[in-house]
Amino acid sequence: MTSLWPRIEPLLAKVQKPARYIGCEDGALAPVPGPGKVAWLLVYPDAYEVGLPNQGLQILYEIINERPDALAERSYAPWIDMEALMRERGVPLFSVDTHRAAGGFDLIAFNLSAELVYTNLLNCLDLAGVPVRASERGPEHPVVVAGGHCTFNPEPLADFVDVFVIGDGEEAVSEVTEAVREWKAGGRTAGSRERLLHDLATMPGVYVPSMYDVAYDGDRLVAVTPRFADVPERVEKRTIADLGAWPYPKRQLVPLTEVVHDRLNVEIFRGCTRGCRFCQAGMITRPVRERPAAQVRQMVRDGLDRTGYDEVSLTSLSSADYSGIGDVVGGIINDPMCTGEAGVGAAQVSVSLPSLRVDAFTVGVASEIQKARRTGLTFAPEAGTWRMRQVINKLIREEDLYGAVESAFSQGWRRVKLYFLTGLPTETDDDTLGIAELSRNCVAVGKGLGKNVSVTSSVGGFVPKPQTPFQWFGQNTVEELRRKVNLLRDATRKDRGVQLKWHDPRATLAEGIASRGDRRLGAVIEDVWRQGGTFQEWSECFDLSRWEDAMARHGLSIEWYVYRHREEAEILPWDHISAGLHKDFLWQDWRDALAKSGLPDCRWTPCYDCGACTGYGIEHVVASAVAPAGGSQGTGQDLSRGGDVPVKLLAARP
Repeated sequence: MTSLWPRIEPLLAKVQKPARYIGCEDGALAPVPGPGKVAWLLVYPDAYEVGLPNQGLQILYEIINERPDALAERSYAPWIDMEALMRERGVPLFSVDTHRAAGGFDLIAFNLSAELVYTNLLNCLDLAGVPVRASERGPEHPVVVAGGHCTFNPEPLADFVDVFVIGDGEEAVSEVTEAVREWKAGGRTAGSRERLLHDLATMPGVYVPSMYDVAYDGDRLVAVTPRFADVPERVEKRTIADLGAWPYPKRQLVPLTEVVHDRLNVEIFRGCTRGCRFCQAGMITRPVRERPAAQVRQMVRDGLDRTGYDEVSLTSLSSADYSGIGDVVGGIINDPMCTGEAGVGAAQVSVSLPSLRVDAFTVGVASEIQKARRTGLTFAPEAGTWRMRQVINKLIREEDLYGAVESAFSQGWRRVKLYFLTGLPTETDDDTLGIAELSRNCVAVGKGLGKNVSVTSSVGGFVPKPQTPFQWFGQNTVEELRRKVNLLRDATRKDRGVQLKWHDPRATLAEGIASRGDRRLGAVIEDVWRQGGTFQEWSECFDLSRWEDAMARHGLSIEWYVYRHREEAEILPWDHISAGLHKDFLWQDWRDALAKSGLPDCRWTPCYDCGACTGYGIEHVVASAVAPAGGSQGTGQDLSRGGDVPVKLLAARP
């Protein structure tokens, strides 16, 4: 494995952003290969500036490199200009750490955070000189692995990926490493690759498509069955029960060029019990596992000291739900070891809380954050009316939103972003127009305080994702989504202070095709790639006609895969993959959605027996209806940890 740098360097003057390919970040490693080491290439199949901040990849990068018998390097999808030069000059995909050829690694592992990167995965394999189809690989080729949220429906990529790791990867990567090490020690002989894949398929949380047979009856999938008795019928996801035992990344990468989310990122918890029915991430990452507050502060302190960043983001699915979030934010803002000399630091370091729940954002939280340099605030009401929010189980009232916005504006913010979905189940035009009404009312709240404020409302088309209660719903057509966007454009045209943005409905359709299919979709994905369809998540590269033409060429119906509603008894392509949730729980939640029945956060109610907490010893505590003196609405604190009870409990709402 020699460095390709002498062949790469002459190309850099000919591309737009050469810093994408040089590595050398603060925190980067230069692992030394050895005959007994298992070599991983961790690939984020998107541009460097999108992939570099990904915490999942950085966590595994550190964990693998801590092992004496393994090494890990990184790679990202080369942009179109660089790819053209690489193909012209015969330069294969390479790592950015030591610029070794991808084909020389034992494993090539992809992080799949979005479905529209699937064609990039194929392109990276082809650039690496690895057969795109798993069936064409021999013992001399790397094992192709994939993880991330998209793997909870692995079937569209089953023809191309050897091994899927479902769920948390911290423990699984070490087990896979040990199996591959034994395979290498045995000489990677003929037939040994199949034995390795069989052994991997017996590991918890590991899905190997070639170990399963798939049967169809016409259009319908009727069975996915294991080929061997020791291969599980249903693959259960891996879950790290104690997040505090995994304080990673310890050395966050600091890039030399501009990237998205260019700040210190510290994960404060995983999972969510809010039960939003549209949210795949909230369903598949259950149960909630919080990082100890002291560890959060230490990771922030160490990270700021090492990286030189002046902004830290406390990441999770709903950061304000962290137990005692006000104390944690205040501890960071007022900690001289985080912010510099006492009396100076409060103006130096800012704290951002992404994915804010409006009913958990209080004046107290706002006042702590505003002590530092203000970052943007983003709230996600998701739907424009209370009726619609009951359907999707986003149980926040208008007064919750207005209260959160008032807290922000009163503490000095002038701009707020709101996220909404359109195309949700049972949605009416009144629900859609409710988005405009909420947006203009938020502006009015600011004006009522004598502030000149603005609200940016971003609207995305809804894609029903696997492993959620909405997995049976048929998504809206492109034409219907366009009509709803036009309703909102007309409704907000004269609203000063309201800026409307929206996601391209054509990309929503392509995402629906890629996320909800079975193995037959593999041919479509390969077709789109071979027609030049890379970077499909980038508007300048996206072309829906490639997807429509590929579906037609392979005799597959968009109506069947995307627009139709599913039936209760139907075998879904991902039923053999378990996110820990009982299917009958999801079905009942779908029926509750159609009945406009909200399901309160299970932290404040008896257990709903969704299945996620089984085996983790998590107690379910029923919240008291009376708050202690001084309690505040929406603290988001967990009673089992002795936190305050919110004044207005979700459980008490109709």
